[in-house]
Amino acid sequence: MKIAIISLALIAGCLAMPQDKYTTKYDSIDLDEILKSDRLFNNYFNCLMDQGNCTPEARELKKILPDALQTECSKCSEKQKQGAEKVARYVIENKRDAWNALQAKYDPEGVYYNKYKAEAEKRGIKV
Repeated sequence: MKIAIISLALIAGCLAMPQDKYTTKYDSIDLDEILKSDRLFNNYFNCLMDQGNCTPEARELKKILPDALQTECSKCSEKQKQGAEKVARYVIENKRDAWNALQAKYDPEGVYYNKYKAEAEKRGIKV
């Protein structure tokens, strides 16, 4: 899901690989566990917002986020895209302040919001 790229970067742990794909090394991450835990969620969020320490994979996430937004997640695996949609839906519905803060940081001019809004709405995500 295109609008979910930010959440994909938050949770899926994608790292860039030379063959123009993100690694699937972190595809087995339990997204539900992260979403249910404020501590885990906030660790990823704070890293992305430059408000806390980053684990090595979170640091890489932050580096690839702009590329993922620009390329419509074209380098993502299908599982990463599915996870991104799941996470985006959760964050939009349950942690709206975090979603708004991420949008303000990574899409201050609303370019990606406008680009992906219709697709999100087709999928039942109320952005």
